[in-house]
Amino acid sequence: MLAAKSGAGLKDLMARMGHDNVRAAMIYQHAVRGADRTITDAIDRQIIGRDDEEDGSAGMPVPVS
Repeated sequence: MLAAKSGAGLKDLMARMGHDNVRAAMIYQHAVRGADRTITDAIDRQIIGRDDEEDGSAGMPVPVS
């Protein structure tokens, strides 16, 4: 999975993991993409919540010193 996370291509993954067919390597790439989506969704929720807390009374961001 680390190789897939680093952006290794399909042929590189196959060579490093000893896979002789594409399907096995694709499973690892697919798992990484699913984890990435879960992480980015969680970050988005945190940012959206934080943005709401920083708005001033007019809905504008409050300066932070």
